[in-house]
Amino acid sequence: MTFSRRDILAGASACAATAIAGRASAQSFAFTPNQRYPDPAVEILDPGFLKYRIYSSSVEQLASGMRWAEGPAYFPDGGYLLCSDIPNNRIMKYSEKDGSFTVFRSPSNFANGNTRDRQGRLVTCEHSVTRRITRTEKSGKITVLADSFEGKRLNAPNDIVVKSDDTIWFTDPPFGINGDWEGFKAKPEQANTNVFRIGTDGKLTAVITDLVNPNGLAFSPDEKKLYVVEVKGTPNRSIWSYDVGADNSLSNKTKLIDASDQGSPDGFRVDKDGNLWCGWGSNGILQSEPAELHGLKVYLPKGKSEDLDGVMVFSPQGKPLAHIRLPERCANLAFGGPKNNRLYMTACHSLYALYVEAHGAT
Repeated sequence: MTFSRRDILAGASACAATAIAGRASAQSFAFTPNQRYPDPAVEILDPGFLKYRIYSSSVEQLASGMRWAEGPAYFPDGGYLLCSDIPNNRIMKYSEKDGSFTVFRSPSNFANGNTRDRQGRLVTCEHSVTRRITRTEKSGKITVLADSFEGKRLNAPNDIVVKSDDTIWFTDPPFGINGDWEGFKAKPEQANTNVFRIGTDGKLTAVITDLVNPNGLAFSPDEKKLYVVEVKGTPNRSIWSYDVGADNSLSNKTKLIDASDQGSPDGFRVDKDGNLWCGWGSNGILQSEPAELHGLKVYLPKGKSEDLDGVMVFSPQGKPLAHIRLPERCANLAFGGPKNNRLYMTACHSLYALYVEAHGAT
């Protein structure tokens, strides 16, 4: 692909800005875990969730000081988790060995979603400036996997997953170019906000073209279903289910979850039993009429963040099973730890964790 003079200047500005951002942090919040067991932050919505709750496990805050935490990916060989701090234009690294939380990459081209491929390499959605999918080789070299479709630049790659056949699937809404918070404002070139698949031959295919701003995505454990969050769903955010054919074709689009509680599903993961563990929070939609507050007329959100923030767990049929409450909105999560039963949750400024009796699907 070719870059205009404006693109080059924007990239240079980004590098200059993130030389500072790499050393910067944001608000760091003190967190006191619940002293009693079972942790009241883990709310049971269906008795079927009890087999996944560990009675003597509580939510822990592992790190804080990010501006918008996203894209967690666990690397078992090194015993560490990577996550994106998008506005600070960096990827952070949490080490299970010593509890350190350090900068892994800065600048990161406003990296958002991250995942690990079948060979243990980091695959990243570069959310702005470059607007591409990259793979970090074991040598540290960065390989560009996709940056354009039909001769036009991608929007702002958001979330990503690797299937067992080594195909790579990602969503491409415009969030990283909508403004100057998660990157640099730019005009979208794609006609749609697609879900894409990168074949093992490197070919890029638009596999879903009719969702408005697709976000998180994941496969069922047997990979016969693909789940995708639609941000601009009508009337609420939704999670759609698709049947996946032997040739990776998609069919039978079905709404699995409708966030009718004014919730905001974002990134999510699936466990080995097929349950969906979803980052959750308020969708920010305002009431139609203002309320009286401190002597002022104020338009308040329809859904209260304090009631919604955390992780919602759903059965494969879309039945609510549990709500893991967090003091910040959870944007994304990943299973990790030596036994693949530690739930890592990236939430606004902080990284949280909870041991569970569920194990992430691989």
